[in-house]
This record gives sequence, C-alpha cells and structure tokens, in this order.
Amino acid sequence: MTDIAAEPPVSGTIKAVIFDLGGVILRTVNPEPRQQLAARLGVSLHDLYHQIFSSESAHLATLGKIGTAEHWKQVQFHLNISNEELTRAIQQFWDGDRLDFSMVAYLRSLRPRYKTALLSNAWDNLRGLIENEWKIASAFDEVIISAEVGLAKPDHRIFQLALNRLGVDAGEAVFVDDFSENIDGARWLGLHAVQFSSPDQTIAELGRYLNQGRKTEDR
Repeated sequence: MTDIAAEPPVSGTIKAVIFDLGGVILRTVNPEPRQQLAARLGVSLHDLYHQIFSSESAHLATLGKIGTAEHWKQVQFHLNISNEELTRAIQQFWDGDRLDFSMVAYLRSLRPRYKTALLSNAWDNLRGLIENEWKIASAFDEVIISAEVGLAKPDHRIFQLALNRLGVDAGEAVFVDDFSENIDGARWLGLHAVQFSSPDQTIAELGRYLNQGRKTEDR
C-alpha cells in the first residue's frame, strides 16, 4: 500500500512557500504565565489548554461558526470566573508568546522570487492582529485564516484553497507547520512539507527544497 503522507519528489520548480502561524512564527517562549494562570484558577494546565484550544467552542470559533468573544465567554463559563478575571486571564495566557520577527524577515527575503502565504487555524480576531498590531501582512501574498473560510487544517480543502489563491500546483509549494497531522494533510494533496522544530532547522530544510527547485529550473 502506498503511504499517502509520503514526501513527494521535487520534480519541478518550487514557486510558493506556505507557513503556519502558531507554533512556527508565533511561539510560546515562556510557559510560566500559563502555568501560573492555571494554578491561580485551580485547574490543570491540560484542562486550561483544552478549554481554550480543544473544546467545542474552540472548534466552532476555528471554523468561524462563532466569534472569538463568544468562545471566551464559553471559557469563562467553564472556568467559573468573573468578567474582570476573564480579561486578566486572557492577557496572562498570551503573555509568554512572542512573534518571531526573524522568521518574518526570512519570508520577506523570499519574495518576489517565491509567493508566500500564511495558513492558520485561528479565530476571527487574527487578521486584525496581523494587519494592525503586528503589521506583518505585507510579508505574505495571501493570508488564509480558518475562521474566515470555514475550513481548517488538516482538511485538504483548505490546502487546495491556498494553492488556488497563490495560483500554483501542489508540487510547486512547500508547507511549514509544527503539527504532524497538518504535515500529513498537506502531503496527501501533493505539497512538499517541512515539520517545524526550530527556525534554523526549518530554514535549512526549506533551503534544500528551494535550491533543488533552482537546479531544476537551470537545467
């Protein structure tokens, strides 16, 4: 039986690079704020993560079926906290996260030779952060957010949507993500894929794809 998640050979020129956000460009560099928050609220870190990222309301928010504010209200209900405490909890939960501007600079350096895209499973407040707070939208030719399109990784349809918007075929794109199921979903459709573990590792692996594409192009 053929392994549908196997890495396809690089047979043509790479034209596009597609990046995940959370865990790749935006990473938790200090886990202590979340650990302290869980302790203060009297819940396990696992339960806190479940309510915010894996609960039914989180799933609905990721698909855009409810808004970010409604999801946080559900988190507030399950944690049994006040409005004031919710505001503090949201801030503390994200306090240890940092945007890796060196990775953003690397993506900018790829253009215009390669098209770039951000493909994120995220809620409906992400675009505002990208455009107004972090101001990194100009690093990407396309920004595809699950809540806006009603599809989420690893569903192959969101990868196809990204390819369509970029105007490239699956074999002409490389996808970067930290979750193995998303890597498998991309490879199933025929994209090349790099599983993120560190910036240096990711850039090195991407470089092999891009250099291979240049060699093919030069023949």
